[in-house]
Amino acid sequence: MTRTPLRPLARILEARAKGENPDVIERENLRQRHEETRDAERQRAEGRLLVLAVFFLCAFVLVSGRMGVMAASDPVEPRAQASGASILGQRSDIVDREGRILATNLTTHSLYAQPPLMIDPGRAADELARIFPDLDAERLRKQFETRKFLWIKRKISPEQQQAVHDIGEPGLLFGAREMRLYPNGSLAAHVLGGAGFGREDVHSAEVVGVAGIEKAFDDYLRDPGNGRAPLELSLDLSVQAAVERVLFGGMKLMNAKGATAVLMDAHTGEIISLASLPDFDPNDRPVPLTEGDAADSPLFNRAVQGVYELGSTFKIFTAAQALDEGLVARNTMIDTKGPLRWGKHRIRDFRFYGNSMSVEDVIVKSSNIGTARIAMEIGTDRQRAFLDSLGFLKPTPVELVEAPGARPLLPRNWSEISTMTISYGHGLSASPLHLAAGYASLLNGGTKVTPTLIKQTAPVPGPRIVSERTSAMARDMLRQVVVRGTASFGDVTGYRVAGKTGTADKPRPRGGGYYDDKVIATFAAIFPADAPRYVLVVTLDEPVETSGEEPRRTAGWTAVPVAAEVIRRTAPLLGLAPDIEPRGEAGVTLTSN
Repeated sequence: MTRTPLRPLARILEARAKGENPDVIERENLRQRHEETRDAERQRAEGRLLVLAVFFLCAFVLVSGRMGVMAASDPVEPRAQASGASILGQRSDIVDREGRILATNLTTHSLYAQPPLMIDPGRAADELARIFPDLDAERLRKQFETRKFLWIKRKISPEQQQAVHDIGEPGLLFGAREMRLYPNGSLAAHVLGGAGFGREDVHSAEVVGVAGIEKAFDDYLRDPGNGRAPLELSLDLSVQAAVERVLFGGMKLMNAKGATAVLMDAHTGEIISLASLPDFDPNDRPVPLTEGDAADSPLFNRAVQGVYELGSTFKIFTAAQALDEGLVARNTMIDTKGPLRWGKHRIRDFRFYGNSMSVEDVIVKSSNIGTARIAMEIGTDRQRAFLDSLGFLKPTPVELVEAPGARPLLPRNWSEISTMTISYGHGLSASPLHLAAGYASLLNGGTKVTPTLIKQTAPVPGPRIVSERTSAMARDMLRQVVVRGTASFGDVTGYRVAGKTGTADKPRPRGGGYYDDKVIATFAAIFPADAPRYVLVVTLDEPVETSGEEPRRTAGWTAVPVAAEVIRRTAPLLGLAPDIEPRGEAGVTLTSN
């Protein structure tokens, strides 16, 4: 900046020449210099104030934003940071094939006590016993006197939390956590299994699967990398509800000890419904039995874990194998004179059917003798290989942790007599799920089906079991069982049901032999018979039908009516329109005047 002198020589000389006072020039220049200095200082001050104002505005916006975030978030107690792995929450949902919730999460609170912080432990114990009737006040007092930390409740409701808060005791504290919720109660309980707490602290808990799908897919459900995408099951919630309701009514009506039903897509192997009774509520899962028969526990999954001799439902496998290998034709006459002797063993029929009958009538009338003679033509090795191809010699691969332990019971020495008895469903024990998968594989056109509880996008073709022609003949024979055989109560108008009954004496748990008055009654069906879509297996444990003068226990009187009602209720839910068969040919009558 150029600095102007206060007494410039040129102007001083000029002023003296004119007789003016030179000091005036100096004062004027001094005044101008002061004004320039003052203007510069003012600009500098205004710039500093502007910077300071911008700084305060930014600070105000930042603080206001943080206060807004804190006001909108849930209140949590401050926690000291500690080393170690954190407990992960946010378990993924489980949904049915239509996206309806089967299992989800619910935010709740835990209640714990720190007795050193308590003001009046005795009063706190009394109030807690009043809020939670299952707690003992005297025991709480003793624990408050001897311990520094105490869990009171792992899960409490909002109402209970408010009641505890009203006690006003600083030593009673809450911790937020997630719990697993099953909004449909006991529906599909044996499939879902249940969940519980793993690692836990006062502020969070690890939710882990303890049974069923929850445990089988525990890693997936807990993995944050899947973006909390739900696990889609093949179950249909509406169909499951209908099946369980009908099955429960049928179990009570038939005075059965237990019941199970499996409804499966015959082509994809998707399990649309899997029910086992008695059942339980996974929201309040009971403890396993420590003594007695495991099958008496409501936790026991009869459809998967229960292995039974499934009786005459196996006869169609024997007939189909013989047809497929060209050993017999549908009209081949089989010797059914009885009893059929093999050493000390005697094989008899339920009633006398004549000295001979066709292969089809052997199935329709359910002849043990006829089926055993067909099995003798097949032979032991070929029978065993065929049943192995259907999956009857190993546990089912369904996605349940209980499935690998449900290994079929096979004869130690698969002799000729074993071949004969297994042909009509005795001497080999398998689960109802095994039977459903076997019927689907045999009757869907003859390709292997693998049962699954996970929703499939398209069928996965399996290896061929029998030819399409054999599969169609087997369906026709099973249709005749319903039309004119032992499953006449299974005929559902409009759906052309085909199936086979099976009544097997129940073995004694100890000492060997069988009960005289206890059976396992099963009906295995496929519908519609001419274009198979679904397989249904219904099994009743110790049923007895008492509407007549004498009790009746056979599957035709017990399991078949229950299965027919299941089909009647679920077929419309599955989108199957009834096929109304015309009673006669329509005609036109011409008249003239």
